[in-house]
Amino acid sequence: MKNELAVFSGNANRALAQSICEVLEVTLGDAYVGRFPEGEIHIQINENVRGKDVFIIQPTCAPSNDSLIELLILLDAAKRASARRITAVLPYYGYARQDRKDQPRVPITAKLVANLIVTSGATRILTMDLHAGQIQGFFDIPVDHLYSIKVLCEYFLEKNLQNIVVVTPDVGGLKMARAYAKVLNAPLAIVDKRREGPSQVRIMNIIGEVSDRHVIMVDDIISTGSSLVEAAHALKEAGALDIYSAVVHPVLAHDACDKIRASEIRELVVTDSIPIPAEKRNPKIKVMTVAPLLAEAIRRIHENESVSSLFRQTEVEA
Repeated sequence: MKNELAVFSGNANRALAQSICEVLEVTLGDAYVGRFPEGEIHIQINENVRGKDVFIIQPTCAPSNDSLIELLILLDAAKRASARRITAVLPYYGYARQDRKDQPRVPITAKLVANLIVTSGATRILTMDLHAGQIQGFFDIPVDHLYSIKVLCEYFLEKNLQNIVVVTPDVGGLKMARAYAKVLNAPLAIVDKRREGPSQVRIMNIIGEVSDRHVIMVDDIISTGSSLVEAAHALKEAGALDIYSAVVHPVLAHDACDKIRASEIRELVVTDSIPIPAEKRNPKIKVMTVAPLLAEAIRRIHENESVSSLFRQTEVEA
């Protein structure tokens, strides 16, 4: 395994890549990922990958354009170096929020990025908690789609909270919330909201019983934090007790961390799919690692074992 497996990373989340390699007991591959003097991305793989099974770990998180281009160039470099198989490992798949044409004259960036990744040389995709499940169909190569539900639920099960309710801050997240409610053996509630702009929401109704219950709000992405903060305020007014939030991808754009710090959310539990800069960390944010989950998937793919049992452990059920 160590002789045939090669794992590389761009600059987007090298800490996660290093953690995955530690679980796999392999060394992170030697690749230079830097810049030319004028700012263009300069990449060179500094070891032989001919005939090897190459995995390139790179979430396309902020700075999104740089992360994406690093991924594409790394894929191209591996392809031109005659790698046997090239798997793009995307803990976070950026440009996924435009996954359909819901307004006139808008692009479908999720499909565009999928085309770019395949054209650059990827022969397989390993990703986690896509913003929309149908994005898997945008690829003409195999896609392994993992969920972090087990990692996040284990944290709350260890807290042994009593009298809890799982809440989705968006009707679109009902499927995910139902899966969390099943694992946590808790009832389900929904915050009905109206989005009045990219970062502005207005709470309309709360569907379900939240009074005198501890709340666990679940979502796949926290960007500006407006939805979660407004939902937490509405839940408190409805009589909820402590409010926790479990979110997979901590985008945390602009002043999201300040909003969370000042909000009624007791704890925000996220994964390390996206790195959180030191200046954005605060005591309310708890980071759970998905390195063992991704490492196990990489091992199974590399050894041509079934990944379906891993899906059953993490899958969001309908």
